[in-house]
Amino acid sequence: MTRLLAAALALAALTACAPPAPATSQDRLVVAGYGGSYQEVFEQAVLPDFEKACGCEVTYIAGSSTDTVAKLKAQKDAPQIDVALIDDGPQAQAAQEELLAALDPKVVTRLGEVEKVARLPGDIGVGFALTATGLAYNGKWYEDNGLPAPKRLSDLAHPKLKGKVVLPSISNTYGVGALMLAAREGDGSVESGFAGVEKVAANAFTFDTTADVSNYFLQGQAVASVWGGSRVETLADKDFPITFVYPEKGAIPLLATANVVKGAPHADLAQKFVDALLQPGIQHDLAAKGYDGPVVADATLEPELAKRVVTSERAATMRPLDWKDVNARRAAWTDRWTKEVEQ
Repeated sequence: MTRLLAAALALAALTACAPPAPATSQDRLVVAGYGGSYQEVFEQAVLPDFEKACGCEVTYIAGSSTDTVAKLKAQKDAPQIDVALIDDGPQAQAAQEELLAALDPKVVTRLGEVEKVARLPGDIGVGFALTATGLAYNGKWYEDNGLPAPKRLSDLAHPKLKGKVVLPSISNTYGVGALMLAAREGDGSVESGFAGVEKVAANAFTFDTTADVSNYFLQGQAVASVWGGSRVETLADKDFPITFVYPEKGAIPLLATANVVKGAPHADLAQKFVDALLQPGIQHDLAAKGYDGPVVADATLEPELAKRVVTSERAATMRPLDWKDVNARRAAWTDRWTKEVEQ
């Protein structure tokens, strides 16, 4: 399927929207989502076609998942965001706090095509993309400095990497992933997780809160990190020598979710936007331009592209996190992380 055909299919599938017309203030959708390369992909692969098909304007507010959920909490009595694109962990917390609305199957007609891994309880939101949390490293720097490719998180504690590692803060999903990767490499306990992260933290020059560490790599400040597969592939497309590694003990599947905010000012348009994200053409373009694995059964990817994304088959081999348990303990972990890891 060519990108031209994919775009055509996406437009055709959006006929449920109103015919194109000059946008008014009542037709302005506010979407809060990921920043950096992710925002670039959305502005290229999703927003123009949706705006054209629905005769609306979309305002995109960039931020990490935890930042977005914080905004939803602050605006609970008077929501200003219509659609929230957030990781599965913060999404579970937002759903529990009743910040999100159920999807309407009469509008989000594509729910029946969504793979089991991306369906959420009560259809409070839906997964629209799959990736993985693992390791990222600068292959050229590693080769020039005689280091073998990392296979596990503890490899980032090598003395040659002193001051060359950027670790995600536990305030974002990748930071939780780092803690869990360390735990899995140890005896599976949180204690072993903190012990493992602290060893790597000795090599860290900063702890990133944005979930986008591309500039650290591009500027040569970082040569290794815990990061997402889709973001690594996007940076690699810029002719940067970066590689994603699925750790020996397994990467962590990461589900990007699309959610209609409870009490959203433009709830009907928000439901249509979520449906648009599940169209096979847009699912293909999100994979082709941003390396997000598709979540619908009828999306078709070229073989070479499929190798660079997390397919539902690959996700099935990875152990997901128990976000209900993680979220219940996250405040305590964050306090401990601040005192012991980012000291």
